Amino acid sequence: MSERLETAMPWLFVLGSVAVWELACIVLHIPTFVLPRPSMVVLSLYERLGPILDNSWVTLLRTLVGFAIAVVLGGILGIAIGSSRFIYRGLYPVLVGFNSIPKVAVVPVFVIWFGIGTVPAVLTAFLVSFFPIAVNVATGLATIEPELLDVMRSLGAKKRKILTKVGLPRAMPYFFASLKVAITLAFVGTIISETVASNKGIGYLMMAATSNFDTPLVFAGLIVIAMMGIVMYAIFAVIEERMTFWAKRGDGLMT
Repeated sequence: MSERLETAMPWLFVLGSVAVWELACIVLHIPTFVLPRPSMVVLSLYERLGPILDNSWVTLLRTLVGFAIAVVLGGILGIAIGSSRFIYRGLYPVLVGFNSIPKVAVVPVFVIWFGIGTVPAVLTAFLVSFFPIAVNVATGLATIEPELLDVMRSLGAKKRKILTKVGLPRAMPYFFASLKVAITLAFVGTIISETVASNKGIGYLMMAATSNFDTPLVFAGLIVIAMMGIVMYAIFAVIEERMTFWAKRGDGLMT
């Protein structure tokens, strides 16, 4: 019974929130251009399903390309930072500083360099999702138990052997956990770029709807973005469970 309730809780919460939202809009007579009723959002989603799907595929593709680049480069840099104190001291402060820059401020620079469209969106998705991957991989390597390192060294293992046999497996739970966060952030980066400089994508569609005061379409775009993010998060959660099941010892403090 408790397992069924846990499974149903997200749906119950969503349905309850939608019901309260619908009733509040009706009772308080909130104008549609301020806050549309959920029923109107669903109707807009149905009536504009074709354009929404066309732009959704563009956003999804841009996000996945930027995310893939972030996985490769973030993983490589995370390994370098986590396995070398010299690189850590040299690059980590630079990464922190660069990550502190609002990505929306970088998009105009990308537009100057590459024009509007796909490239700025891919690069923005990459920049937003790159940092958590690099930091988590570096953390996984940096938190190897000293006793384990001493055992490996006593057996005559070189640094490269320790990295491949101990370090990388130790960092895998951190790596796969970062993917779940990074993929959702990648969507944020893509939408930021599409709202600033693009002629295609969900972000562009939402900006066009905003200029026409078509608030139901804006909320429909938000729902589509949320659904894509949830699906991608669930996919990487399954991958994490399959690849790092050996690292999970229980539910921790969750009861």
